[in-house]
Formats: sequence, structure tokens, C-alpha cells
Amino acid sequence: RQETLTLTQQRAFFKIIRTPVFRRLLSTGMAAAHAAKRAKVAELPSILSVAQSMQIVSPPLTDSVPKLKIGTHSGNFHCDEALACAMLSMLPSWSEACVVRTRDTAVLELCDAVVDVGATYDPAVNRFDHHQKGFDLTLDGYETKLSSAGLVYKHFGREVIGAITANELPAETVDVLYDRVYVNFIQHIDGIDNGISVGEGELRYKITTDLSSRVSRLHPSWNEDASPEIVNECFRQAVLLTGTELVEYVQGLQRGWLPARSIVQECLSAATDDGQIMVLGTFCPWQSHLFDLEKECGIEGVLKYALYKDSGGMWRIHAVAASEGSFATRKGLPEAWRGLRDAELVKASGCDGATFVHAAGFIGGNATQEGALEMARRALK
Repeated sequence: RQETLTLTQQRAFFKIIRTPVFRRLLSTGMAAAHAAKRAKVAELPSILSVAQSMQIVSPPLTDSVPKLKIGTHSGNFHCDEALACAMLSMLPSWSEACVVRTRDTAVLELCDAVVDVGATYDPAVNRFDHHQKGFDLTLDGYETKLSSAGLVYKHFGREVIGAITANELPAETVDVLYDRVYVNFIQHIDGIDNGISVGEGELRYKITTDLSSRVSRLHPSWNEDASPEIVNECFRQAVLLTGTELVEYVQGLQRGWLPARSIVQECLSAATDDGQIMVLGTFCPWQSHLFDLEKECGIEGVLKYALYKDSGGMWRIHAVAASEGSFATRKGLPEAWRGLRDAELVKASGCDGATFVHAAGFIGGNATQEGALEMARRALK
């Protein structure tokens, strides 16, 4: 404790701890403590056990370093190369690899794969950088320039999905997940790392809790020890964080999203009123499937309302969004109904059992299925 030392003793103490030898001896123990302090993963998916235990080293390389090496740059790390390393670690062919963090080209040439450094994109020799002049590769069908995460996903994504789902899914289902995971998980990481804004013009608010932002907060602060050993352990936490979120997202799709697809497909094919009203016998995540299924069936934009029973027993009338994730609707509920409830709404709509319509007009309720259907039909007029 500082208050128990004399001024002379304090000066001697601080002189000792600033010496390179002392800091080097201390760094190994501090690295583990620093990693524990910044750990963001409460329970690690088993598929990430390799990433948890893999060596993450800086040159000079010793004989203890595994023969199989994944190279990436030293210094500040980012979400894209952390996720790239996480994805590779999930694959059996890379399960014995270590990560080498350096910008030394001679060392990188010794690596079996290199991500986010080296100014080379050549999948034949596992080189996945996106910083070189003239590079503008995107995933087929999309417009966002790929980062190292997107490049690894482009070539190994289906294999990664297979590993996460224990290879239980047929190839055509993996293809569905491949696109879904890219759009909703990988693409924004590509965009952020390449400096591509999410929209045109001045944004109305900032988002600082996205995965890329949370990875950036794993760095040591400016006034903390940033020795290679400590930064490498922080990078491990970034690999585990990004890998865990990818695994949980894919497993969530497998567990809850995929089973809804056949339900939505069947209900969409049975839509009434010239295909404008769909009744879901079982509530499920219908919106995320609807747009893909409409495109497959060549009926994009036709459906206006989806009806379903909520957990409280009320039937909902949900206006279909103009596009997935949009707050705009194809046809909102009538202006005259919006913000009304119960008796006032029954009088305004002429529908018995009407319970509410949201002020924005995107959703309403009725006590019965028949009443909800009548509200939707009147809203179409």
C-alpha cells in the first residue's frame, strides 16, 4: 500500500517496476488476469474449445509453436480478423493451428493461411487480405466489399455452418443458411471494416453496441499494459466473442428459424382475398421467411396482412413490412382506427371484438380469428 511507504521507498519502488526486466516478468501473469477481467463469454460453445486453447504468439517463433500457422497482423485487432480466425478454428483441417500475430512479411510467408494482412487475396494458397489497391470483391449477389471475415466466409462458410450444425442439414438447407448468415451477421462486419456507411446522409443516432464496437473495447486502455503477450490474450477474447456469437446465431437459426419455414410456406400458399391475407395457425417468426418465399413464388408485394394468435389469446392483424426490417408497411391499418381501443375501435371499424390498433397502424387486435379477418378485409378496401 502506497500510504505505508516513505517517499524514498515509493520512488525506489516505482523505479523498479518501470524497468524492462520487471515488466517482462510481470507480463505473463498480467496477461491471464487481463484476459479474465475482459472475458465476455459466460459459457463457451464446445466447437470453440480449439480457439480457447490454441496458441496465439508473436515472433520470434520457437520450436514449441505448432507447425500449422494462421497469420494475421499485430497491433490493434479488429472484428473481421478475429472472426476469420474463429471460423477457421472450427474446421477440422485447422484444429491443430496456432495464430501468429505479426507484420513481418518473412514470418507471414511461413504461415499456412494469412488473414487481414499481406496485401494478397489468393484462396489457392489461403491468402485473405482486402487492403490492397484495386480489391473490390463482394459475395455473389451482394454489393458490400468483403473484409477478411467475408473472404473466409466466402470460401469456408458452408463448411463452418456444417461444423456448427453437426452436419445434420442437407446441402440445400445449408445454402439457405449461408445467405441468411451473410446478410444478418457477416455483411455488417465487412461494411464496418471497409468504412462503408449503413445508409446515405447524416445518421440520426449512433450504434456503439454492435459486435465490431464490442471487439474494439477488448483492447487494453491507453494507460494499461499493452505488451504483445497481453494484446494476444485480448485478441483471444475477441476470437472467442465473435465465434460464440456466430455459433449462437447459427444454432438459433437451426433451432427456431428453420422449423418455421415450412409453416410460413404452407400458410402463404393458402392466403385468402387474392393472396393478400395470410392466417397463421401457429405463431412463428414469419416475417424473416416471407420475403424469401415470396421471391421464390414470384408474388413479391402481394401479401398485405398476416393474422396470428398471440400468447395471451388475442388475434393480431399485422401489416406486412415494405421490406425486411423496414418500419414502413405495404398497407397500414386505416388512419381512422389508429390509436383507438375497445368500444371506440369497434364503433370506428364496425368490427365486433376489436381491441386496439397501434398509433402507427402496423398492428391491431381482435378477440377472435373471425373478427381479425373481418378487420383485415375492411382495411384492404
